[in-house]
Amino acid sequence: MNIVLIGYRGTGKSVISKSLTDILHCRGYSLDEEITQQAGKSIREIVEQEGWVRFREIERGVVHRISSEVRNSIIDCGGGVVMDEHNVTDLRRNGKLVLLTSSLEKIIQRISRDSNRPPLEGKLSFREEQQKVLIERDPQYRAAADCTFETTHLEPRQIALKIITRFKKKRWI
Repeated sequence: MNIVLIGYRGTGKSVISKSLTDILHCRGYSLDEEITQQAGKSIREIVEQEGWVRFREIERGVVHRISSEVRNSIIDCGGGVVMDEHNVTDLRRNGKLVLLTSSLEKIIQRISRDSNRPPLEGKLSFREEQQKVLIERDPQYRAAADCTFETTHLEPRQIALKIITRFKKKRWI
């Protein structure tokens, strides 16, 4: 059974994934890293040179491959992975989807430091873009999730331990 971390950018998926792999002594996969390795360029370069549609096509292939091949691992997904129902179906096949949420203020604080993230909309202010996209995606995140954890006020290791406790209680691990 894979633990699949989903949620908007800046909710802590990458750092919580690292905590989970350390605690559980298992392998971790970052879909964004897998995409950049396959494409041979950064996500920003893919989006700027080929567009979001091409990025989503590459993401779709990577999700299918990883979800088919990987077991008993942590999978850290990009924020838009739930926009494609096929991705959700594939990820659920051998995993449980854990939604990470956070306050808009905390998300902005976390992602404003990362200039490698390409704009999602482009015509709005940074804050307006984050708020708009987060609101638009929230129903898909919640529909895909097997459980949800709020990350605004806790450290990554604390959240990882909460996830493990929930999984043991449900006998998912």
